[in-house]
Amino acid sequence: MKLTAKILDIATRGVLLNRLDARSIGVLNGDRVQIINPKNGVSVAAFVETTSTIAQQGTGGIYRITNERLHLEDGADIEIREAARPASLDFIKKKMDGGRLSKEETLTIIRDVVSDDLSPAELTAFITASYINPLDMDEVEHLTRAMVETGEQIKFPSRPIVDKHSIGGVPGNKISFLVVPIIAASGLKIPKTSSRAITGAGGTADLMEVLAFVEFSASEVQQMTEKIGGCIVWGGATNIAPADDRIIIQEYPFKIDARGQMLASVMAKKFAVGANLVVIDIPVGQHTKVSTMQEGRKLAREFIELGERLNMKVECALTYGDIPVGHSIGPKLEVIEALRVLEGATEPNSFIQKSLSIAGIAFEMSGKAPRGGGTAMAQELLTSGKALEKFRRIIEIQGGDPNIKSSDISPGEHQYVIKSPASGYVIEMNNTSLITLARTAGAPHDRGAGILLHAKKGKLVKSGDPLFTIYADRSWRLQNAIEEGRRLMPILVEGMLLDRVPSITEI
Repeated sequence: MKLTAKILDIATRGVLLNRLDARSIGVLNGDRVQIINPKNGVSVAAFVETTSTIAQQGTGGIYRITNERLHLEDGADIEIREAARPASLDFIKKKMDGGRLSKEETLTIIRDVVSDDLSPAELTAFITASYINPLDMDEVEHLTRAMVETGEQIKFPSRPIVDKHSIGGVPGNKISFLVVPIIAASGLKIPKTSSRAITGAGGTADLMEVLAFVEFSASEVQQMTEKIGGCIVWGGATNIAPADDRIIIQEYPFKIDARGQMLASVMAKKFAVGANLVVIDIPVGQHTKVSTMQEGRKLAREFIELGERLNMKVECALTYGDIPVGHSIGPKLEVIEALRVLEGATEPNSFIQKSLSIAGIAFEMSGKAPRGGGTAMAQELLTSGKALEKFRRIIEIQGGDPNIKSSDISPGEHQYVIKSPASGYVIEMNNTSLITLARTAGAPHDRGAGILLHAKKGKLVKSGDPLFTIYADRSWRLQNAIEEGRRLMPILVEGMLLDRVPSITEI
């Protein structure tokens, strides 16, 4: 059918058709059509939405992102035809039914993900199917290679290229802010591509954005790494394993991180940036993604096996994850804490020691330090100020102020201190509840939002002593967080009254 284009300045993909025109073509809401620009011959598949008012009969409303490929002008002639159903839908259905996907089937799905030939609902179906029917190691390898093949890759002229990754689940895990400059200060190269938060209160990219730009192309990442040894950027802007970020967007509302997709997500980005030495941080604890050491060792073996299949050397560190790393949760608060340590602070010990251990493993893997000597080498690079100087250069090359100090950054202006209702020892800290509380306060989107911990597990507190402070950029979010904090009780002190039955509201 020949129609007249109406360009709709709406940042999405698809076409808006009058219901009568859609009926003539033989399509309904959610079906696909092929849109052809006769002037340049470009053809694009698009999802159909229908209306009886916005688009008049004879007119096709073309959304902005779809038109970025068609290059149509308002009022131009277009041709619209019913499009065939992609084969990847049959493969997704196969996985929903518990089947195993071949290399070719997986590549077909991921190609359609990257080319936007799958709708958000169809991609969600693939994610959910992989969550309910977990991928085996062959399928994980297929998914990893497909993610790499459908994006850009960086190939450095020399090796080793080092990378690290934490699987998450622990609030305040800002160790990249020490590990990356420490490793780069040693002369090794570490192109750190990071994610934004999926289920946490701040991904490494969210934190780095407090200090500098994080959106760079793959070639810019390579240039920065070759020039100064390292960088900390958002992987979603690089077109490195682009399918991964599309998957993350659909995972976000469900707060899920399917094991097979997580393995592929991590290793695809490491493989694509040219890393051949990778350290994986696996926090283990009751309220983390990995609850037991047995489960942690199993996941470590899977990372190592996937690394061997990809010709990458992988070592995993199982770290204590029952409490937050350091005292801060949320972008600005975590950046302040990291900068203070780089500037010479000797606390918090949990943050410093974990960072030194991870960097030390990388030094031992690369041969920079003997077995057992990596942590000491990392310590020297930190205390000497070489890591701070390297981090300043990283900030500068990414467009930030290299002279920024921890004292220059202010967290959210709205604050509320939660005090201990009883005297005793802090006996429990619930990571999940702390993350939920920080997110309720606005993190990570509100950079100043988060939590500053004053007491951690094992500390003796008196009644009325501060347990933690909630920070927010907006007063209404602070109020929501206060109410959520009363409900969640993320920190328990022995002797606390947990509930009252019947409660006042029940009387």
